[in-house]
Amino acid sequence: MKFKYLIIAFGIITLIILSIIALLPLFLDNPFIKDNFRYFTLPLLIFMLLLLGSVCIFFSLNYRLLSLLEREDWPALAYYLEHKIYVKRQYINRYIRLLASSYLVISDYLSVIKLETRTMLAKPSLIDKNVLIFGAARILSANRAEASAFFKTHLDKYKGKDKQWLQWYYGFSLLLAGDFAAAQPEFLFLAASAKDAVVTGLSAYFLYNQIAKHSDKADECKTTAENGRDRVKTAIDTEIGWNKEVEKMASEIHIAIIRKYIEETGKWIYKQDKK
Repeated sequence: MKFKYLIIAFGIITLIILSIIALLPLFLDNPFIKDNFRYFTLPLLIFMLLLLGSVCIFFSLNYRLLSLLEREDWPALAYYLEHKIYVKRQYINRYIRLLASSYLVISDYLSVIKLETRTMLAKPSLIDKNVLIFGAARILSANRAEASAFFKTHLDKYKGKDKQWLQWYYGFSLLLAGDFAAAQPEFLFLAASAKDAVVTGLSAYFLYNQIAKHSDKADECKTTAENGRDRVKTAIDTEIGWNKEVEKMASEIHIAIIRKYIEETGKWIYKQDKK
């Protein structure tokens, strides 16, 4: 839905609610309620008006940004955000995240690294909040050695909610670099103990289909992978459920760039159920 239509719809709904509240005393028979109605409704009316005003102000202040997002004009969005961040020095998390994501969409990986460097100097706390995006740029640019070093450095100190994804990407970068021995313990651990079903499934998939072929502990890899697959099927019992779970995270850039592997993992996990 277009943003302008969304704000219009919200405004109309709010005005309808306000009108109903204002006219409700005309339809009440209880004298006590009618006499004291304003004490109950006035705070609500004020709240609704403030809410409507806040939404309108937010939309007005962010109209350019929202319009570019709506059109998916990534080069123009990147130019707009560069002005906000580099010229106006507005190092705000949502701007950093959007600009880095825009660069990734247009395959400008060097600009992501440049953004990371400047953010580190201006506001280092924002690096951890966007560590998966900055690491993804290194993977997409095929700089696997630098990617694994980056993820390893941040993995040791990262305490955010995406730590398991960070560990998975560390293992994935090692896998892409052909270092199967170093990737093995990462995926063994995640397949056996990750709380996120998608992380568990991906780890099990790569253990079974990639790492086991290059390991002197192939049986352990396959056994752990099969147990990981069972763990996923306990949490999500059908491939349809798996796809729904993935769709919930589809807007995250670190999910988008490995979507092919996630789809392959879903087919691998539930293939036995189709026989």
